Amino acid sequence: MMCLLAKNKFECRVSSVLNKNNRLCGKKHMFDNCPETCWNSDAGTPQWIIIDFEQECKISSFEIEFQGGFVGKDCYVAAGDKQTEFVESFFPEDKNIVQRFNLKEPKEAKTFQFVFNESTDLFGRIIIYKLSLYS
Repeated sequence: MMCLLAKNKFECRVSSVLNKNNRLCGKKHMFDNCPETCWNSDAGTPQWIIIDFEQECKISSFEIEFQGGFVGKDCYVAAGDKQTEFVESFFPEDKNIVQRFNLKEPKEAKTFQFVFNESTDLFGRIIIYKLSLYS
């Protein structure tokens, strides 16, 4: 099992950043392997993360580490470059642990989108310390 983000060039976009403070709360912190930094979204729903790979990659599972109290609810992953296609829903627990989600069927695409339609936070904020995708 290989972490695709470590082995492939990719770009990441997110729905928002808390107070537009990319230095402290930006998307890059989901991938820096530092347990003290994180992406912190601003308030509102839905929140999302889009990963664009340079070449097609096959995803069979992913891991997310949320901050408890700021966890996504009513979540799904979608795939596709020009036309996004629903892949499947996932149901994180409201805990500060790395949570692994295995897809029922591996999906191949250049673009993967993680959507959080709601949050356990009353204001709709999401906090993620780590996001990893696996082939």
